[in-house]
Amino acid sequence: MDLYADWQKNAKSKYKENQTFLKRLKKVKKGKQIDQIVNDTDEKAFQKFDCLTCANCCKTISPVVTATDVKRIAKHFRMKETEVISEYMRVDSDGDYVMNRQPCPFLGADNYCSIYEARPKACREYPLTQNQGFNQRPALHARNTLTCPVVFHVVKELKEKL
Repeated sequence: MDLYADWQKNAKSKYKENQTFLKRLKKVKKGKQIDQIVNDTDEKAFQKFDCLTCANCCKTISPVVTATDVKRIAKHFRMKETEVISEYMRVDSDGDYVMNRQPCPFLGADNYCSIYEARPKACREYPLTQNQGFNQRPALHARNTLTCPVVFHVVKELKEKL
């Protein structure tokens, strides 16, 4: 079985277990140690998993798009910010701009992002495994195990090492 099929098969069945583990991890006082394990595991995982093979994040979730992101995308397209918003965005239940459809309107058939250099900050930072304070966002990372094989792999490794 290939790595992606293995992830898809196991992500849903392990979700509750991962969710419980990550909630408990929030109470652990070894934040820097956890971040180091996550960062090291993330680097190894990205050697195994290719975002261009998967692109599940771009197909299934919509990033929050900030005003700075809108400005950058508008500049990229040489459009007015209001045009970018009306063409590509909607306001979600939290009052944030998000993409108005899934998969992302900028995702090509080859899984390349047509605005890669101008992509939103949330896309640049995803899957949030290189940020500090990994153990402080258990619900987010639990959800991301369903979306991203790298996050699933990172959580699997954390469970084995801790």
